[in-house]
Amino acid sequence: MSEATVEQLEDIQAMFVQCAHGMTTTDSTVTLQGQAHSTLFFADRPQRVVGHMHTKNFVRDWGEGENNFAEHPPNSELSFLEEGDTVPEEVTIVIRDPQLTEDTLTYRVEVLDGTLPDKAGPCTLFIDPFGRPLSPVSAAGIHRRDRRRDRR
Repeated sequence: MSEATVEQLEDIQAMFVQCAHGMTTTDSTVTLQGQAHSTLFFADRPQRVVGHMHTKNFVRDWGEGENNFAEHPPNSELSFLEEGDTVPEEVTIVIRDPQLTEDTLTYRVEVLDGTLPDKAGPCTLFIDPFGRPLSPVSAAGIHRRDRRRDRR
């Protein structure tokens, strides 16, 4: 499959996944270190599309299209392992302004739920579809529903 265009990804309401060997954080940033060079995307019914795009193209296209991430920053679920953990922890964040180097990918972030550690090991960032923060199909929306169920 050739790389999908922004318009195709908007049409299928694709969610995105980025993986890295580790991460560091500040009060306002998350830096993925040793990230995979591809950003995965997938969509559920009716299309059930799965694919990947080069992360540099994902960053390049951040502000492209009608419901772009520059205008509507996506909510994301960051799952990570801290040293000694066997069960991943999760933090819900809004991500903005991606900055890619050869070895790192840094986002400016706003924490919506949870606590970011200063440093963590393997991590995965689940990014909501274009223009769909906290929708029922979003990673952050599903996590939010699960937290509500736990409170009952």
